[in-house]
Amino acid sequence: MSRSLNKVELIGNLGADPEVRSTANGSRVATLSVATSRQWNNQAGERQEKTEWHRVVLWNNKQSGLADIAEKYLKKGDKVYIEGRIEYRTWEDREGKTRYTTEINAREIIILTSRGGGASEGGAEPAKARAVPAVAESKSESYDDFPEALDEEDDDLPF
Repeated sequence: MSRSLNKVELIGNLGADPEVRSTANGSRVATLSVATSRQWNNQAGERQEKTEWHRVVLWNNKQSGLADIAEKYLKKGDKVYIEGRIEYRTWEDREGKTRYTTEINAREIIILTSRGGGASEGGAEPAKARAVPAVAESKSESYDDFPEALDEEDDDLPF
């Protein structure tokens, strides 16, 4: 039997506060815009930098409340570790145009920004939230389960 793996790990900064919505059946979903950057020297020795923007989706489910955690604890500029899987989606917008998006469906998030004067002393211990374990991923939620979540006006990417 051949195996495959769809795993993404990112460490980056939030470009905006999380956007949290509720679906028609009451599930909550948060969307993050995470920036990762790389730097190098070109042939002339000049410093170059490129920033990539990643759309990250966090669902509440029976095992975790990732959307609620994002809403409560994350804000623009925070450094986060994200683990999840990459997904590609297509849909038709209200004008009938086919739209495409690439996103990370997160199953784990670790907040790397320390909070001075917060609930934990010194902020040395990062907050961690774990979602559905990889073995139980067959029940994880996606936009296919909640098509009404696509009705928001977020057609113009990037964020």
